[in-house]
Amino acid sequence: MDKKLRSSLQASPESFLSSATKLGLRSAKASLKSIIHGITPSSPLSSSLPPALGNSISQSIASFRNVRDSGKSPSSPPTKRRRRSSRHAKNRDEEVKENNESGVLRDLQVLSHISFLCVSHPKNAFSPEDLLPAVQELHDNLILFESDSVLLSEIANLCEEWWKDGLEGRETLISQSLPFLLSKSLALKKKVDVHRVYMLREAFALFDFEDESIEDLKLLMIRCVIAPLYLKTDDGRKFVAYMFGLSRQLVKEALAMIRSQIPFGRKSMLEIYGDIVFQAWKHVEGESRNEIENGCLQGLIEGAIHASSGALAASIRRVLGGFINQRTTNGVEKLLFRLTEPVIFRSLQVANPNVRLNSLHLLLDTFPLEDPDATKETKDTILDKQFFLLERLLTDDCPEIRVVAVEGSCRILHLFWEIIPSSTITKMITKIFDDMSHDNCNEVRLSTLNGIMYLIGNPQSHEILKVLLPRLGHLILDPALSVRVAVADLLLLLRDIRTFQFHKVVGLDILLSTLANDPPPVAQKITKLLIPSYFPAKVTPEEACKRCVTLIKRSPKAGARFCEFALSEGASMSSLLELVKVFISLVLSRNKLQEDQIESLLVAAAYLCNNLVTEPFYKTALEELFSGGKLKCLFAVAATGPSQSSVVKIISAISSDAAAEFVDECMALVKDCSGLSQDTERQEKVRSVHKLILSCDWFDDMFDVLTRLLQKAAYECHIKFVTEMPKQCVPSMKRKKTKSSFKVSAKEKHVSRKKLPNMSTSIFEEAYSNAIGVAWQIIDLLKSEGTRIALFRSKTLEPAFFSLKVISEASIVHCMYYEHMDTTPILAYSSLALHLTLQNSSLIGAKNKGFHFSRSSSQEQTVLEQTMNHLLNCIEKLFQARDGRKSAKQTSECKKNHKKVANTCQQKHREPQTDPSSTNDHGTTFSEQKKISNVIKMLTAMLKFIVDAATMSLVSNNDARFLKFTTIYIQYTISVIRRHSQEQSQFNDDDLRGTFLYLKSSLTYTAKFLNLVLANTSETSPPPPEAYNLANFLLDLIISVESHLGSGYAARLVTTLKPWLPDLVLALGARHIMKQTLGEGTQSTDSDHSELQLPSWTSVLAKIELNELTNISSSEEAERVPEPDKHLSFKKLVGMITLLLKGNSSILDAVGKIFMTGSAVALESEDFGLLLGLLHFVCVKLVGHDHRGWKGLDMMLASLEGIYPEIERLVGRPSGSEHGSQKLQKARALLEPIWINYTCESEESPSRMEE
Repeated sequence: MDKKLRSSLQASPESFLSSATKLGLRSAKASLKSIIHGITPSSPLSSSLPPALGNSISQSIASFRNVRDSGKSPSSPPTKRRRRSSRHAKNRDEEVKENNESGVLRDLQVLSHISFLCVSHPKNAFSPEDLLPAVQELHDNLILFESDSVLLSEIANLCEEWWKDGLEGRETLISQSLPFLLSKSLALKKKVDVHRVYMLREAFALFDFEDESIEDLKLLMIRCVIAPLYLKTDDGRKFVAYMFGLSRQLVKEALAMIRSQIPFGRKSMLEIYGDIVFQAWKHVEGESRNEIENGCLQGLIEGAIHASSGALAASIRRVLGGFINQRTTNGVEKLLFRLTEPVIFRSLQVANPNVRLNSLHLLLDTFPLEDPDATKETKDTILDKQFFLLERLLTDDCPEIRVVAVEGSCRILHLFWEIIPSSTITKMITKIFDDMSHDNCNEVRLSTLNGIMYLIGNPQSHEILKVLLPRLGHLILDPALSVRVAVADLLLLLRDIRTFQFHKVVGLDILLSTLANDPPPVAQKITKLLIPSYFPAKVTPEEACKRCVTLIKRSPKAGARFCEFALSEGASMSSLLELVKVFISLVLSRNKLQEDQIESLLVAAAYLCNNLVTEPFYKTALEELFSGGKLKCLFAVAATGPSQSSVVKIISAISSDAAAEFVDECMALVKDCSGLSQDTERQEKVRSVHKLILSCDWFDDMFDVLTRLLQKAAYECHIKFVTEMPKQCVPSMKRKKTKSSFKVSAKEKHVSRKKLPNMSTSIFEEAYSNAIGVAWQIIDLLKSEGTRIALFRSKTLEPAFFSLKVISEASIVHCMYYEHMDTTPILAYSSLALHLTLQNSSLIGAKNKGFHFSRSSSQEQTVLEQTMNHLLNCIEKLFQARDGRKSAKQTSECKKNHKKVANTCQQKHREPQTDPSSTNDHGTTFSEQKKISNVIKMLTAMLKFIVDAATMSLVSNNDARFLKFTTIYIQYTISVIRRHSQEQSQFNDDDLRGTFLYLKSSLTYTAKFLNLVLANTSETSPPPPEAYNLANFLLDLIISVESHLGSGYAARLVTTLKPWLPDLVLALGARHIMKQTLGEGTQSTDSDHSELQLPSWTSVLAKIELNELTNISSSEEAERVPEPDKHLSFKKLVGMITLLLKGNSSILDAVGKIFMTGSAVALESEDFGLLLGLLHFVCVKLVGHDHRGWKGLDMMLASLEGIYPEIERLVGRPSGSEHGSQKLQKARALLEPIWINYTCESEESPSRMEE
């Protein structure tokens, strides 16, 4: 191939070019380079090849044009459809045309490459003047070859080489090539293309950017401003910065593009923009620099001060950081001062806290703000002004500003300590230590510590800090965990600096107390702080163990926590093994050890063993250490709950074989569960036993024991209350032999009923108390996957479940007659039902062995459905209505023998029987408040069950029974609160506190359930009316609590309800929204008024609004509703609801319909105070007087058609009271502008339709 080309070149340039084009670029590329570059300047080919090359290029371009033009269709299309044969002929013609085009393009590829080789000849053998016509023609026709990327690249390379070599006529080769290279770099996103564009940057200066024909190129260049590749690469950033000097209009457009990216840009991208603008400012002059300074930077500074959010202000400051970080560059300091000084000092003192905060951030970034050309006196004055404002902002009313001011002041002291006057330093730092460390805001105290830690980084501050740091010692006891963690970090920082002694900042006793009682984030850091003193690695293991024992003897609990984190903070495993040996030896010797010290040694040993068993070597060593009956001895020594729990943990950690000796002790701990649900210390011990029992495969034995306790309690409930006793609850007389040695005593197998009545009561109490403990254990077992699986596999799960059913029924039905009735059995019963349902268990049979149910009806029901129905029936019994005679009779029967349960009555909405003469187990009357507390606890447990099941989608959210129950519960709570207020009976503090906690939980469950109901709403499944009623009752509940229990309790309920306010608002308006969606129209009818029972809270709201009107007489203020100052929390809640409604016009219309309908009802009943109050709220706060705010509120405007004319009629009525007439006139004045605009628009609509 090479020989053929060389021989053709010797013949003539035309022959050479012809041969080369026939071979194609890919085949001939390597040979062409060696041949072309082999031509010497003295060769005749150096003068003959360029003209031949130009002619070939011209001919190829002409051929390409002719081929393209030959395929153009005629101007008028044929009227008839072509035959199939003619269509095929056409396709053949197109193929021929495409082949011809491809051939010409392949020729041009070779010719372009030869031109490139000639231009890039190492010895410049060819004259540029001879080559320019050919290159010029290729460049001018570049756009024709857009279908051939190879040819485009060859031509672009040719033009690029021509420009780089600075050859004559290069300015004529950029108009087509530069846009191509720029477009290619944006499309292919390769760094090499960006570099090529940057190397050709000077060529862009030849364009006239004011000419309209260059718009396409300008758009490509503006795209570079937001192209990630240009922002990531140095060449790309330099090119974008270079663009700013090309044209003022281009600068404006580029800066506008940068500003548009600020609200959404990432931190790194914004910093790049700042650097680009700075580099551009540094290299441009004249109008472009003025545009950057006064058009961009001035706007950014003002935007950073007046930004609507902190995030936006921070983003703007990142762009400004391009200049702030380069303030040492000549001219930057003066520029920042000139642009910032006129606005920042004024902005630091405005009333708007957001502006003050933004200005403070900007001041801290630009500090010290000074004019480099000013005199020293002027500089000092401006600096003093900045310090004065910083000190003032340290005591700002806004906590966010104080947070930034504290950290910013410490940062300034750290960076500029040497140049700040000592008096200023003393004043600022004393204020920080004495005032800011005692600030009532957690974040301010935290920022104080963070600032001090930053300040410690400057060694020149150490002398004064040595004196002041002890003033921060009190923060180790701060109520905020984050502050205590920061203090621990500060102490760790001080420990590593020789100048300081951390124990002089916080005393050792306080440190040990914190270590003993604080959560792991603090305790672990204190362990790290103390480990060099109490378990150092640089001493012998014996000495380290001795120090650790000293720590435990000094502060037992702190020593145990120290051992918990010792391994994670660097202690070696071998040293910790020796420490375990020392601990066990001390415990077994009991040499002058107190009980709390023994307990802490065992707790510490348990922590250490749990860490060591992760390594097989140390686990084997521990097994050897505890062999020979030592564990038995340890268990005998352990006298307290934590001690026994620790021994059990050690046994679980080491070996299940060693646990065989402790089966009786473990079963006894599990079985002794009376009072367990309230004893956290015993709960931890029982959890440890559960873990040990599971690891030893004794779970079935343990659960059999727990089941028998439940069966015993169920049997006692059956005897005492004549409760139905399922056959599954009856204990089996036969008991399969188990792996453990634990046996049930004869006393437990059979309990004689031939006892005295008071003895029977004590037996019931004991059995019920044990059942509560067992129920707590079942709930706890369900939380862990391992124990939950074992529980489901247990053969005694079925009798346990049915025993809980009996106990739960007794707990609910008789909670008003027995003070000790508890919700734990109900929670265990419902939790089991939920988990069994999740395991796909049914009433016919469950997957676990031995768990079988019988059908309760012809249809299958799940465990959950049966449980839900049973508990609702129990609640129904609790809420049964009895007339006076039946009530007295049934109460008497309950007091005498407690053998019968009341029959269900038809009415279910009345309150449960609360006979004040009911007695507790000891024959004395227990308080009415305690009865109410018991009822609310039971109802809360039921509500939790419903919400949990609905959340898991195990039951239908729209089940009317659930909404009905929830509504009755809220109604019951409201009536109880009001009744007790009327009877002037007060809750004692303990009862009220406990009851309120359950009420607060119920409010959350109710709101969540409302959310679930509304989430399933659609056009085909509208929300049930109970959802609307429930939302109204929730608002009534807030009012009742505030009126009768105080604003403090109501404020807590409002805080609880706040996250669910959107659901509450949607529930209030859902009914009217669905009516409008379903096409029932917006016309107000009489049926609307009768259908809608005016909610109680609207009358309170109306009274509050009336109070805001100045001309209401004092006699009217006392009507029906309490003084409005008692409803501060309700007013706050209404304000939040109003804000939500203003964000959605359709929901505003639907909820506003309630107030308009209420106004119509008030008008019909001539309650003009209620009318004026509601209309005042709607027209002043909810919607407003401006008719533009009423646009789109079709339902409210439709209601207006019935209200305003009636007000007009009543105002014109001669009879009526003076006060009523005044209220009507004020109501008319509120509605008049809205009515006039509405009627005018209604009249215009038909005329427009006619037109």
